[in-house]
Amino acid sequence: MDLRIFTEPQQGATYETLLTVAKATEDLGFNAFFRSDHYLRMGSGDGLPGPTDAWITLAGLARETERIRLGTLMTAATFRLPGVLAIQVAQVDQMSGGRVELGLGAGWFEEEHTAYGIPFPKEKFDRLEEQLAIVTGLWATEAGKTFDHDGTYYQLSDSPALPKPAQRKVPILIGGHGATRTPRLTARFADEFNMPFASIEDTERQFGRVRDAAEAAGRRADELVYSNALVVCVGKDDAEVAKRAAAIGREVDELKANGLAGSPAEVVDKIGRYAAVGASRFYLQVLDLDDLDHLELISAQVQSQLG
Repeated sequence: MDLRIFTEPQQGATYETLLTVAKATEDLGFNAFFRSDHYLRMGSGDGLPGPTDAWITLAGLARETERIRLGTLMTAATFRLPGVLAIQVAQVDQMSGGRVELGLGAGWFEEEHTAYGIPFPKEKFDRLEEQLAIVTGLWATEAGKTFDHDGTYYQLSDSPALPKPAQRKVPILIGGHGATRTPRLTARFADEFNMPFASIEDTERQFGRVRDAAEAAGRRADELVYSNALVVCVGKDDAEVAKRAAAIGREVDELKANGLAGSPAEVVDKIGRYAAVGASRFYLQVLDLDDLDHLELISAQVQSQLG
Protein backbone atom coordinates (compact mmCIF):
# COMPACT_ATOMS: atom_id res chain seq x y z
CA MET A 1 0.00 0.00 0.00
CA ASP A 2 1.39 3.36 -1.08
CA LEU A 3 0.80 6.20 1.41
CA ARG A 4 1.63 9.71 0.28
CA ILE A 5 1.51 13.04 2.12
CA PHE A 6 -0.64 15.69 0.47
CA THR A 7 -0.52 19.35 1.57
CA GLU A 8 -2.63 22.44 0.94
CA PRO A 9 -0.14 25.35 1.21
CA GLN A 10 -2.61 27.98 -0.03
CA GLN A 11 -4.10 27.83 3.46
CA GLY A 12 -0.91 29.50 4.70
CA ALA A 13 2.58 27.98 4.66
CA THR A 14 6.12 29.10 3.94
CA TYR A 15 8.58 27.17 1.82
CA GLU A 16 10.50 26.35 5.00
CA THR A 17 7.40 24.75 6.50
CA LEU A 18 6.87 22.69 3.36
CA LEU A 19 10.52 21.67 3.35
CA THR A 20 10.22 20.49 6.95
CA VAL A 21 7.14 18.41 6.11
CA ALA A 22 8.78 17.00 2.96
CA LYS A 23 11.88 15.94 4.90
CA ALA A 24 9.68 14.34 7.56
CA THR A 25 7.79 12.58 4.76
CA GLU A 26 11.06 11.13 3.52
CA ASP A 27 12.49 10.28 6.94
CA LEU A 28 9.28 8.54 8.08
CA GLY A 29 9.12 6.23 5.09
CA PHE A 30 6.21 7.68 3.14
CA ASN A 31 6.48 7.33 -0.60
CA ALA A 32 5.74 10.85 -1.83
CA PHE A 33 5.12 14.49 -1.02
CA PHE A 34 2.40 16.16 -3.07
CA ARG A 35 0.89 19.60 -2.89
CA SER A 36 -2.09 21.45 -4.26
CA ASP A 37 -1.75 24.15 -6.92
CA HIS A 38 -3.73 27.11 -5.60
CA TYR A 39 -3.04 30.78 -4.95
CA LEU A 40 -5.92 31.71 -2.64
CA ARG A 41 -6.97 30.41 0.76
CA MET A 42 -10.27 28.56 0.94
CA GLY A 43 -12.62 29.21 3.82
CA SER A 44 -12.14 31.63 6.67
CA GLY A 45 -8.82 33.09 7.80
CA ASP A 46 -6.22 35.45 6.39
CA GLY A 47 -4.03 32.87 4.64
CA LEU A 48 -0.85 34.33 6.11
CA PRO A 49 1.97 34.22 5.19
CA GLY A 50 0.46 33.77 1.73
CA PRO A 51 0.61 31.20 -1.06
CA THR A 52 3.60 29.49 -2.59
CA ASP A 53 3.87 28.39 -6.21
CA ALA A 54 3.59 24.65 -6.73
CA TRP A 55 6.38 24.14 -9.26
CA ILE A 56 8.80 26.56 -7.62
CA THR A 57 8.23 24.67 -4.37
CA LEU A 58 8.80 21.30 -6.02
CA ALA A 59 11.96 22.58 -7.71
CA GLY A 60 13.38 23.46 -4.31
CA LEU A 61 12.32 20.16 -2.78
CA ALA A 62 13.83 18.30 -5.74
CA ARG A 63 17.27 19.47 -4.59
CA GLU A 64 16.64 19.00 -0.87
CA THR A 65 15.20 15.48 -0.83
CA GLU A 66 16.62 12.22 -2.14
CA ARG A 67 14.00 9.48 -2.32
CA ILE A 68 10.39 10.60 -2.24
CA ARG A 69 8.28 11.20 -5.32
CA LEU A 70 7.14 14.81 -5.84
CA GLY A 71 4.01 16.05 -7.55
CA THR A 72 0.78 18.01 -7.72
CA LEU A 73 -2.87 17.29 -7.02
CA MET A 74 -3.70 18.98 -9.30
CA THR A 75 -1.85 21.57 -11.36
CA ALA A 76 -4.45 23.91 -12.85
CA ALA A 77 -4.38 24.00 -16.64
CA THR A 78 -5.56 27.62 -16.44
CA PHE A 79 -2.38 28.74 -14.68
CA ARG A 80 0.24 27.88 -17.29
CA LEU A 81 0.59 27.60 -21.04
CA PRO A 82 1.15 23.94 -21.94
CA GLY A 83 4.54 24.45 -23.60
CA VAL A 84 5.80 26.33 -20.55
CA LEU A 85 4.39 23.68 -18.21
CA ALA A 86 6.16 20.92 -20.16
CA ILE A 87 9.47 22.77 -19.73
CA GLN A 88 8.89 23.40 -16.02
CA VAL A 89 7.98 19.81 -15.19
CA ALA A 90 10.81 18.37 -17.29
CA GLN A 91 13.31 20.64 -15.56
CA VAL A 92 12.08 19.75 -12.06
CA ASP A 93 12.19 16.09 -13.04
CA GLN A 94 15.83 16.52 -14.04
CA MET A 95 16.55 18.38 -10.80
CA SER A 96 15.04 15.52 -8.79
CA GLY A 97 16.77 12.73 -10.66
CA GLY A 98 13.48 11.48 -12.11
CA ARG A 99 11.06 11.64 -9.17
CA VAL A 100 8.30 13.93 -10.50
CA GLU A 101 4.66 13.16 -11.24
CA LEU A 102 2.21 15.56 -12.87
CA GLY A 103 -1.37 15.78 -11.76
CA LEU A 104 -3.17 18.03 -14.22
CA GLY A 105 -6.72 19.31 -13.89
CA ALA A 106 -8.97 21.82 -15.61
CA GLY A 107 -8.90 24.46 -12.85
CA TRP A 108 -12.05 25.40 -10.97
CA PHE A 109 -11.52 28.09 -8.29
CA GLU A 110 -12.68 31.24 -10.02
CA GLU A 111 -11.98 33.57 -7.09
CA GLU A 112 -8.22 32.91 -7.16
CA HIS A 113 -8.14 33.69 -10.86
CA THR A 114 -9.88 37.00 -10.19
CA ALA A 115 -7.59 37.77 -7.25
CA TYR A 116 -4.40 37.33 -9.28
CA GLY A 117 -5.51 38.42 -12.74
CA ILE A 118 -5.50 34.94 -14.28
CA PRO A 119 -8.00 34.40 -17.12
CA PHE A 120 -10.78 31.96 -16.24
CA PRO A 121 -12.08 30.62 -19.56
CA LYS A 122 -15.44 28.92 -20.00
CA GLU A 123 -14.04 26.04 -22.07
CA LYS A 124 -11.79 24.67 -19.33
CA PHE A 125 -12.21 20.98 -20.08
CA ASP A 126 -11.54 21.35 -23.79
CA ARG A 127 -8.41 23.31 -22.96
CA LEU A 128 -7.33 20.62 -20.51
CA GLU A 129 -7.59 17.98 -23.24
CA GLU A 130 -5.36 20.03 -25.53
CA GLN A 131 -2.89 20.68 -22.71
CA LEU A 132 -2.58 16.97 -22.02
CA ALA A 133 -2.00 16.28 -25.70
CA ILE A 134 0.66 18.98 -25.93
CA VAL A 135 2.57 18.19 -22.73
CA THR A 136 2.70 14.47 -23.42
CA GLY A 137 3.39 15.07 -27.11
CA LEU A 138 6.33 17.34 -26.41
CA TRP A 139 7.91 14.82 -24.04
CA ALA A 140 7.33 11.92 -26.44
CA THR A 141 8.91 13.68 -29.43
CA GLU A 142 12.27 12.15 -30.28
CA ALA A 143 15.33 14.35 -29.78
CA GLY A 144 16.23 16.03 -33.06
CA LYS A 145 12.63 16.04 -34.28
CA THR A 146 9.99 18.75 -33.87
CA PHE A 147 6.46 18.85 -32.50
CA ASP A 148 3.44 20.64 -33.97
CA HIS A 149 -0.07 21.13 -32.62
CA ASP A 150 -2.85 22.99 -34.40
CA GLY A 151 -5.68 23.08 -31.91
CA THR A 152 -8.64 25.26 -31.09
CA TYR A 153 -6.89 26.93 -28.16
CA TYR A 154 -3.18 26.29 -28.64
CA GLN A 155 -0.93 26.25 -31.69
CA LEU A 156 2.69 25.05 -31.65
CA SER A 157 4.89 24.99 -34.73
CA ASP A 158 8.33 23.45 -35.17
CA SER A 159 8.86 23.10 -31.43
CA PRO A 160 12.19 21.44 -30.58
CA ALA A 161 10.25 19.76 -27.75
CA LEU A 162 13.03 20.32 -25.25
CA PRO A 163 14.04 19.77 -22.51
CA LYS A 164 13.25 16.12 -21.85
CA PRO A 165 12.42 14.78 -18.38
CA ALA A 166 14.90 12.50 -16.65
CA GLN A 167 12.30 9.74 -16.60
CA ARG A 168 11.42 7.93 -19.78
CA LYS A 169 7.80 8.81 -18.97
CA VAL A 170 6.62 11.23 -16.30
CA PRO A 171 3.52 9.69 -14.68
CA ILE A 172 0.34 11.64 -15.46
CA LEU A 173 -2.47 11.79 -12.91
CA ILE A 174 -6.04 12.72 -13.79
CA GLY A 175 -8.82 12.81 -11.23
CA GLY A 176 -12.35 13.88 -10.49
CA HIS A 177 -15.98 12.91 -10.22
CA GLY A 178 -17.04 13.47 -13.84
CA ALA A 179 -18.90 10.48 -15.23
CA THR A 180 -17.94 10.67 -18.92
CA ARG A 181 -15.14 12.97 -20.01
CA THR A 182 -12.91 12.42 -16.99
CA PRO A 183 -12.76 8.63 -17.51
CA ARG A 184 -12.22 9.14 -21.24
CA LEU A 185 -9.29 11.54 -20.72
CA THR A 186 -7.86 9.21 -18.08
CA ALA A 187 -7.96 6.30 -20.51
CA ARG A 188 -6.24 8.36 -23.19
CA PHE A 189 -3.52 10.13 -21.23
CA ALA A 190 -3.13 8.98 -17.62
CA ASP A 191 -1.05 6.53 -15.68
CA GLU A 192 -3.13 7.03 -12.53
CA PHE A 193 -6.71 7.92 -11.72
CA ASN A 194 -7.32 9.78 -8.46
CA MET A 195 -10.71 9.98 -6.77
CA PRO A 196 -10.71 13.01 -4.46
CA PHE A 197 -12.66 13.18 -1.21
CA ALA A 198 -15.26 10.55 -2.03
CA SER A 199 -17.08 7.76 -0.25
CA ILE A 200 -16.21 4.13 -0.79
CA GLU A 201 -19.42 3.69 -2.80
CA ASP A 202 -18.71 6.68 -5.08
CA THR A 203 -15.11 5.56 -5.44
CA GLU A 204 -16.15 2.08 -6.57
CA ARG A 205 -18.58 3.55 -9.09
CA GLN A 206 -16.01 5.94 -10.57
CA PHE A 207 -13.24 3.36 -10.66
CA GLY A 208 -15.62 1.19 -12.65
CA ARG A 209 -16.23 3.96 -15.16
CA VAL A 210 -12.49 4.49 -15.58
CA ARG A 211 -11.89 0.78 -16.04
CA ASP A 212 -14.61 0.61 -18.69
CA ALA A 213 -13.15 3.66 -20.48
CA ALA A 214 -9.66 2.17 -20.43
CA GLU A 215 -10.85 -1.08 -21.98
CA ALA A 216 -12.90 0.79 -24.59
CA ALA A 217 -9.71 2.68 -25.51
CA GLY A 218 -7.81 -0.56 -25.99
CA ARG A 219 -5.93 -0.50 -22.68
CA ARG A 220 -5.95 -3.01 -19.88
CA ALA A 221 -7.80 -1.53 -16.94
CA ASP A 222 -5.09 -2.72 -14.56
CA GLU A 223 -2.45 -0.65 -16.39
CA LEU A 224 -3.71 2.28 -14.32
CA VAL A 225 -3.06 3.01 -10.67
CA TYR A 226 -6.28 3.79 -8.77
CA SER A 227 -5.96 6.15 -5.82
CA ASN A 228 -7.91 8.22 -3.30
CA ALA A 229 -7.21 11.59 -1.71
CA LEU A 230 -8.69 11.83 1.77
CA VAL A 231 -8.27 14.11 4.76
CA VAL A 232 -6.42 12.40 7.61
CA CYS A 233 -6.82 12.88 11.36
CA VAL A 234 -5.36 10.13 13.52
CA GLY A 235 -4.90 10.01 17.29
CA LYS A 236 -3.71 7.51 19.87
CA ASP A 237 -7.02 7.98 21.69
CA ASP A 238 -10.30 9.87 21.36
CA ALA A 239 -8.92 12.95 23.08
CA GLU A 240 -6.02 13.23 20.64
CA VAL A 241 -8.32 12.75 17.65
CA ALA A 242 -10.60 15.52 18.96
CA LYS A 243 -7.63 17.83 19.54
CA ARG A 244 -6.36 17.33 16.00
CA ALA A 245 -9.83 17.81 14.55
CA ALA A 246 -10.25 21.07 16.46
CA ALA A 247 -6.86 22.30 15.23
CA ILE A 248 -8.09 22.13 11.62
CA GLY A 249 -11.58 23.42 12.36
CA ARG A 250 -13.39 20.13 11.72
CA GLU A 251 -15.70 17.84 13.68
CA VAL A 252 -14.62 14.30 14.54
CA ASP A 253 -17.83 12.64 13.31
CA GLU A 254 -17.62 14.50 9.99
CA LEU A 255 -13.98 13.52 9.55
CA LYS A 256 -14.75 9.88 10.28
CA ALA A 257 -17.57 9.93 7.75
CA ASN A 258 -15.67 11.70 4.99
CA GLY A 259 -12.01 10.93 5.60
CA LEU A 260 -9.50 8.75 7.37
CA ALA A 261 -10.00 9.64 11.02
CA GLY A 262 -9.91 7.99 14.40
CA SER A 263 -7.52 5.57 16.00
CA PRO A 264 -4.80 3.86 13.94
CA ALA A 265 -6.89 0.68 13.90
CA GLU A 266 -9.94 2.56 12.60
CA VAL A 267 -7.91 4.19 9.85
CA VAL A 268 -6.27 0.93 8.81
CA ASP A 269 -9.69 -0.69 8.62
CA LYS A 270 -11.10 2.09 6.44
CA ILE A 271 -8.09 2.03 4.13
CA GLY A 272 -8.74 -1.67 3.75
CA ARG A 273 -12.33 -0.99 2.67
CA TYR A 274 -11.14 1.45 -0.02
CA ALA A 275 -8.51 -1.09 -1.09
CA ALA A 276 -11.26 -3.68 -1.50
CA VAL A 277 -12.81 -1.57 -4.30
CA GLY A 278 -9.49 -1.09 -6.07
CA ALA A 279 -7.49 1.69 -4.38
CA SER A 280 -3.80 0.94 -4.01
CA ARG A 281 -2.52 4.45 -3.26
CA PHE A 282 -3.69 7.07 -0.77
CA TYR A 283 -2.93 10.78 -0.63
CA LEU A 284 -3.29 11.74 3.03
CA GLN A 285 -4.43 15.36 3.15
CA VAL A 286 -2.52 16.83 6.10
CA LEU A 287 -3.97 20.22 7.06
CA ASP A 288 -1.93 21.06 10.18
CA LEU A 289 1.60 21.30 8.79
CA ASP A 290 3.12 22.11 12.18
CA ASP A 291 2.00 18.80 13.74
CA LEU A 292 4.87 16.50 12.83
CA ASP A 293 3.87 14.15 15.66
CA HIS A 294 0.81 13.37 13.55
CA LEU A 295 3.01 12.14 10.70
CA GLU A 296 5.11 10.09 13.12
CA LEU A 297 2.00 8.39 14.49
CA ILE A 298 0.68 7.58 11.01
CA SER A 299 4.05 6.18 10.02
CA ALA A 300 4.48 4.08 13.17
CA GLN A 301 0.94 2.78 13.65
CA VAL A 302 -0.86 3.01 10.29
CA GLN A 303 1.75 2.62 7.57
CA SER A 304 3.52 -0.12 9.51
CA GLN A 305 0.36 -2.24 9.51
CA LEU A 306 -0.18 -1.92 5.77
CA GLY A 307 3.11 -3.47 4.71
